[in-house]
Amino acid sequence: MHIMHFTERPYKYVPEDEVIKNRSFFGVPNKFYDPKVGADLYNEYLDEACYAEEVGFDAIMLNEHHGTPFCMGAVMNVEAAILARITKKARIVLLGNPLPVLKHPLRMAEELAEIDLISKGRLIPGWVRGAGSEQIFNNANPAYNREYFNEAHDFIIACWTRQGPFRWEGKHFNYRFVNPWALPYQKPHPPIWIPGVISPETVIWCAEHKFPYIGLGTALHSTVELWNLYGDTANKCGYMAGSENFGYLQQIFVAETEEKAQELGKGALFGGGAQNFSRVEWTLPPGYNSKAATKRLAQQATEYGFLGITSEKLAEAERTGGDPHATKGKTRERLARGEVSVEEAKAKIYAQYQKAQDGLQIIVGTPKSVLPKLRLIMETLRPGIFGLFTIQGPLSAKDRMNNVRLMGQEVLPAMREYAKELGIKDPFEVTPGSRPYTPGTKRDALVDLEALKRAPKRDESVRV
Repeated sequence: MHIMHFTERPYKYVPEDEVIKNRSFFGVPNKFYDPKVGADLYNEYLDEACYAEEVGFDAIMLNEHHGTPFCMGAVMNVEAAILARITKKARIVLLGNPLPVLKHPLRMAEELAEIDLISKGRLIPGWVRGAGSEQIFNNANPAYNREYFNEAHDFIIACWTRQGPFRWEGKHFNYRFVNPWALPYQKPHPPIWIPGVISPETVIWCAEHKFPYIGLGTALHSTVELWNLYGDTANKCGYMAGSENFGYLQQIFVAETEEKAQELGKGALFGGGAQNFSRVEWTLPPGYNSKAATKRLAQQATEYGFLGITSEKLAEAERTGGDPHATKGKTRERLARGEVSVEEAKAKIYAQYQKAQDGLQIIVGTPKSVLPKLRLIMETLRPGIFGLFTIQGPLSAKDRMNNVRLMGQEVLPAMREYAKELGIKDPFEVTPGSRPYTPGTKRDALVDLEALKRAPKRDESVRV
């Protein structure tokens, strides 16, 4: 099993009340940003990444978001380039560069190649369509999101594998002269992993390209369906999928005592947590998602959503088109109209803390108490790649480092033993797509349905 350390690198000193009043991290005015604080935080997170390598994580995972204190990694390739030089053996996993907002994918091909060269082959690029708010921030048309993604992907692969100079005449990108000298260290190109929330189109696309698919903390029951969709698509493409084709990201925090872990773990809900990443009108702008993808999101979303996607918000969007003044009774909209106070809204947010833990949206506790929950996920999904996502909020550097230390000393060794026991292989043990499928035969089981029966059903409370 390949285990990654991940943090959103939040600007953790933004006033929480301002986030709640804005009903979103995205769009909070940058007047609350202090460059001196930001400088300290960037270095703090780089130190944390190096320490994660030291205690035994296989990879450092980075991501990218724009216009939000939720994630300071607006240009994660800069961070990746630094880590390529200051780390020694951990792989640098980018999940991922938002391809649809790029104006010049040739520049992206060169940047990633340089990072792979500096690290001497430790880069793993990952590409995303980007959250809906990314389209707004970068002035990109969400209706062309998937088209931009597909063509930018094809072009970057061509840059890395096709001898130049050559022309590129596409629908969205046109180059008269393509001849990059910075070519990846890994041949024919670095391995590519694709993260996603719950889109079936993305899963099918990943399977067709033999790319591992990384579920970003999605509900286990919905994720099982996608794993099987991937497996069926892989069979149609002539190969057998296995644990090497899948990854999972889990938000988690550990401390020496349950009491300390529970207190610090509340940082996962700071400012509303992931459910307040973006308002619905910014998260799902018109044209960004297919109807099928949106319907699946509605089926799996809960009150504690990811990237601003919750059952409440999806229902609101369907009823009102995202107009906060067109619906009654919802706390966020009542807050916008001044009918409830920030303190009342905050109380509702933190009232979800135990429910979020019961549903495995977040795992908080001592190393001993979190391991059974991690094992349940591993038994159910059998992911060859597992990302451990340090919770957000105003945690001190000392508490974050202590979390990393305990992970390295007590959690990672146990997870690796579980993986051996369960026969889980990662993409470096078995190359994704390398095992041929014989038509008419039964494919390998990708999930454990018996373990799934023991998993909490997060979507039982969904009302849409």
